[in-house]
Amino acid sequence: MISILSLGCSKNLVDSERLARRFADAGLEVRFTDSLEADGSQYIINTCGFIGDAKEESIGLLLEAIELRKQGGISGVYGMGCLTERYRAELKEEMPELDGIYGKFDWGGLVDGLASKTPVTRPWQRSLSTAPHYTYLKISEGCNRFCAFCAIPLITGRHHSRPVDEILEEVRELVAKGVREYNIIAQDLSSYGRDLEGGVSRLAELLELMAAVEGVEMIRLHYAYPSDFPFDILPVMEAHSNICKYLDIALQHIDNKVLDNMRRHIDADATRALLARIRHEVPGIHIRTTMMVGFPGEDDEAFNRLVEFVEEQRFERLGAFAYCEEEGTFAANNLPDIVPEDVKKQRLDRLMEVQQDIAFDTASAKIGSTLRVIIDEYDGERYIGRTEYDSPEVDCCVFIDSSRPLTTGNIYNVEITDAEGFDLIGHVS
Repeated sequence: MISILSLGCSKNLVDSERLARRFADAGLEVRFTDSLEADGSQYIINTCGFIGDAKEESIGLLLEAIELRKQGGISGVYGMGCLTERYRAELKEEMPELDGIYGKFDWGGLVDGLASKTPVTRPWQRSLSTAPHYTYLKISEGCNRFCAFCAIPLITGRHHSRPVDEILEEVRELVAKGVREYNIIAQDLSSYGRDLEGGVSRLAELLELMAAVEGVEMIRLHYAYPSDFPFDILPVMEAHSNICKYLDIALQHIDNKVLDNMRRHIDADATRALLARIRHEVPGIHIRTTMMVGFPGEDDEAFNRLVEFVEEQRFERLGAFAYCEEEGTFAANNLPDIVPEDVKKQRLDRLMEVQQDIAFDTASAKIGSTLRVIIDEYDGERYIGRTEYDSPEVDCCVFIDSSRPLTTGNIYNVEITDAEGFDLIGHVS
């Protein structure tokens, strides 16, 4: 038995799913898990190395698995992913008990080492770990932006787009298996296609072609970059009902000095103009963004500008985190981390208090409307689903009463009758 425990982001999860498919095609029994168990299996931990907390979690699980192996509870421990890609040499020295260390790109060696036969598997084929009606679709890997705070380019390397035809082939295969919702992911959607023939963004082309595939009922976009934004996707989003009015675009800050220190290649005026154009061309769009507090150069005035910006823009979805210095990045090497940790925490709490009120208002404004909702599960009392404005795991839910049985994975028109904090309540008659 092979057990795969995947940490970090959905991009990591796709790699775990590809690995699982190769094991299955090689004739091995494989499962996904979110915890270690003394079940005698070989454990593969797909690690995250993005920020300090994620690295600590990955290291902690590797150590826990090593201890469980010593006790005879499991038969092997292997590491793969971002942490092992970046710290391979250090982990070999500090954790010699690991049965194997693989990185972000050579994890196929796990199959060569553990399977007795070579699988016949296309590189993009996967065994889904999600519910069968939705998936994450990774269209590129890597990043060329080199933001001052970010270690991703140090781990994943330069941006590399998958060919359009290959992605469409994967989509058609997934549709045939019943997948209806596609959450498109990449480190930088805005750069998709620029490294392919022609050297221009091809995201709009990809969206047009995906939207035309029969059986694709929801397409949602994650992780666009504000600089060099591909504006040609906006009329495509507006034209196709199966492209969700949802855009995940990390802005990080609004103060010009902080943005410059972050090396974000955009200023406050351009950011506001970008948001205004997106909302104008795709009316009703819900924007998810991420903000960072406590970055070098963020004084009280800069933080207040950030709060005012969030109050002004009223983002429908917003997450935030405090700056944590990452070794090897431009900020770690050149910008002293001088904002005290208690100040970072206070600023983070303040920003999220502001956003909580906005999010509650956003939910309440939907009362009385009828929304398309995809059903994720039935908890024994109510159905639980999501609107086009809600990505799996990170966004809100709709709790639904129905006078008739509903089918998981199907999309229904739901009348919204109430709101509970961030979540909605509705019914299907």
